[in-house]
Amino acid sequence: MALHCDGHTSEQFVEAERDHTRRLLPMVDAVLADAGVSLPQLDAFAVSRGPGSFTGLRIAISCTQGLAFAADRPVIPVSSLAALAAGSRRAHPQWQSATIAAALDARMQQVYWGVYSADAPHDSLLPEAVQDPAAVVRELEASDLPAPFYGVGPGWHYDGFASAPLAEIDLEAAIHARDIADLAVSLWQNGAAVSAEALEPLYLRNEVTWQKRQKIRS
Repeated sequence: MALHCDGHTSEQFVEAERDHTRRLLPMVDAVLADAGVSLPQLDAFAVSRGPGSFTGLRIAISCTQGLAFAADRPVIPVSSLAALAAGSRRAHPQWQSATIAAALDARMQQVYWGVYSADAPHDSLLPEAVQDPAAVVRELEASDLPAPFYGVGPGWHYDGFASAPLAEIDLEAAIHARDIADLAVSLWQNGAAVSAEALEPLYLRNEVTWQKRQKIRS
């Protein structure tokens, strides 16, 4: 959980696999209390829109919607992968101007992935997708994106990425709320906020399944 206020971002970060719902609201209260800010004073809320686990996204988005409804404020959806890439630039200053390929484990021998530049940290240079390692490697090798590529995120653990054109990989990187908040600031300034009721998760895998069914029907 993070708060961006007057140009400064504060964060509480806990790795917890099973008790998100118990921890979330107390962390909101703690972050606000530390800054001396109340919920109605906020301009907007930001949340990871995905891709990611179905359960994790539902919890995050439903919690954010509840807060946004209560405060009557808009919501800024931020890509999980873009936040992962932004955090890697913060953790690795030498990667500041490099091309960052972010990957999260999507299970079933697939990853959610996207590629981000320092000039356009919100939008993937290739469409965010869910693919198997072989397809990802082919996409990277065929792209004309500026090298070197740096890989960030736990999705790169598959053996199929051994031949990926990556100069270095950080498998331990995690998505931080502070990076979501920082990315949300410029999105907010550019009018990217939506109403709480319009907030939708980006699953990617659901969309792929739906497209396959449409092809079969046609």
